[in-house]
Amino acid sequence: MATWPTLIDIASSSLTVFGLTEDGRVVVSSALEDWDFTGINGWLDIVDIDASYDHLLGLKSNGTVVAAGDNSYGECNVSGWTDIVAVAGGDEHSVGLKADGTVVAVGSNYFGECNVSSWTDIVAVAADLGITVGLRKDGTVLAAGSNYKDRASVSTWTDIVAVSASITHTVGLRSDGTVVATGANDKGECNVSAWTDIVAVAAGFHITVGVKSDGTVVYAGEDDIDTMEMVNWSGVGFASRAGEA
Repeated sequence: MATWPTLIDIASSSLTVFGLTEDGRVVVSSALEDWDFTGINGWLDIVDIDASYDHLLGLKSNGTVVAAGDNSYGECNVSGWTDIVAVAGGDEHSVGLKADGTVVAVGSNYFGECNVSSWTDIVAVAADLGITVGLRKDGTVLAAGSNYKDRASVSTWTDIVAVSASITHTVGLRSDGTVVATGANDKGECNVSAWTDIVAVAAGFHITVGVKSDGTVVYAGEDDIDTMEMVNWSGVGFASRAGEA
């Protein structure tokens, strides 16, 4: 990866890292997984990528979507999608946000995570195993799928400008720079009520990460040596992805 060109976005599956280049191509680290990602070498005009545990989604500049990786549940069956402005990959399903604020989803629907056809006024989407989250333009949030440990209990949230979902919990960034979280808190991943001046959030397996306006990083949850190294990060910036509020 040290020889990769300048990237405008990155995404990762379980063992593979993907990078989106400035000219709309996707580069990949050595794939150590059972799923076939070789098809991405021919992808062009990509403007956004998102990866799940088992597959990668690429949003093209014309609003269509391409996918590679495991398709056991039909999660890569996105060739018919049009007018898409953002994509999100759950471990066994894929989600697309359309330009008109509606949402499409394919793949496993075991927990009802693909039951999003009635959603409207959506400006951003997030997904993980068994769950799809949608941010509405009025700052409220919708969720479909598994409510494991209340991770889909977002109906009371307001003034949200960004969302992130994981297998354990869901996180929302408020317009005032504070953060809310719901779901499992086994490792303290939802202990974010004291955070301020946050400009970006990400939820992972038993961890929540926030970027502050001064470029420093805060985290809550899984407390190991690799995670602790983030405490010393500074100068961290982020680029708004298509469809993100």
